Amino acid sequence: MNSIFNIFANHNVVEVFKILYYTSFVWLPVLLFILAFELWVDWRRAMFFAKQTYILLEIKLPKEIFKSPRAMEFMIAGLNQPFGDGNWFLDWWKGSTRPWFSLEIVSIGGEVHFFIWTRKSYRNAIEANLYSQYPGIEIYEVPDYTLPMSFDPATVGMMTCEFGLTKADVFPIKTYVDYGMDKDPKEEYKIDPLTPLIEFFGTLKKGHQAWFQIVVRAHKATDKDPVTGKLVDLAWAKAAKVEIDKIYEGTKGKKDDATGKEDKGRLLTDGEMETVKALERSISKPGFDVGMRAIYMAPKDIFDRSNIGGVIGGITHFNSNNLNAFKPTIAGSKKYPWIDRKDKVANFEKGVMFDAYKRRQFFYKPYKRGVFVLNSEELATVYHFPGGVSATPTFERIGSRKAEAPQNLPI
Repeated sequence: MNSIFNIFANHNVVEVFKILYYTSFVWLPVLLFILAFELWVDWRRAMFFAKQTYILLEIKLPKEIFKSPRAMEFMIAGLNQPFGDGNWFLDWWKGSTRPWFSLEIVSIGGEVHFFIWTRKSYRNAIEANLYSQYPGIEIYEVPDYTLPMSFDPATVGMMTCEFGLTKADVFPIKTYVDYGMDKDPKEEYKIDPLTPLIEFFGTLKKGHQAWFQIVVRAHKATDKDPVTGKLVDLAWAKAAKVEIDKIYEGTKGKKDDATGKEDKGRLLTDGEMETVKALERSISKPGFDVGMRAIYMAPKDIFDRSNIGGVIGGITHFNSNNLNAFKPTIAGSKKYPWIDRKDKVANFEKGVMFDAYKRRQFFYKPYKRGVFVLNSEELATVYHFPGGVSATPTFERIGSRKAEAPQNLPI
């Protein structure tokens, strides 16, 4: 308490407060206007969200799927909807936002399910795209599996985890093309990086649940060029071209100051060539703002900490030393992410992540989190329907190919 009085007794501090007081007629109205404007935008956006109807679609798969993830990439590209915001009328008056979608893989007691969460207005388009690529699937609107669940630290053990990238967004992860899956190989030769996660989800016992969520929306340029003032994509598309130029610049000949001669330079190394090709291919496809999280939960008496590694490890198969990789951040464990802390702060952070998962939120307050950019090819690698290479016995599949695309679906 004395230290506080000492601060206010300081002559310089008193002078600062005098200046603030006598200039308050200038800065106070500005501050109040900014606060009021922020509250207005939040209120208009909340009203917009309240008017939307959201549904959860479950996709049931046939016993055999011979399509590569390229088929899923076609569906995901259709989710690139950049409209809905971007000017004062939509952002400030209507509170409108770009639509976002949630791609989810879930294990409930070892039963693996594929879900897509969406605004109801996009249901027909999603179903049409899925049926066009996977005519043997069945799609149902189902109750939200998250709603009956709640987090009580006294009775429930929980791990909540969000993922980021180890390098800048511009560097892509290892995709299904790198695994040779774009060529539709036979099942016995297929290497599917998603299979370990599916197989692990299928091993969970009754009472255990694991949820994996990818929240996506169309990526748009939001940076301003310091010279022209125009919108540019410094985080992704333009940044990729900068990185490519850096690689080529490193191969050019350099002048020797002593002799005045210039060497001829060199060719790209195999690693540099791979990086250039990956960068060029990456920015040639639609980009998405992406938030990824995972949750593992079970009653405290059967909560198994070893399952935490299985959930996180299932995501690391998409990582590449030369390109990019996913890194986990676990709520309540900033310094040591493998430790499951149990204090009040950790439980609060877990509760926030848990609530954000249920609301499928990543982009707006109060659940705005760190997001990164992936293109449609990368997303199709992380979320696609596995073929027969995934033989998980608890992975529910349709007994026969009885569901063809409805004839009246709009295209």
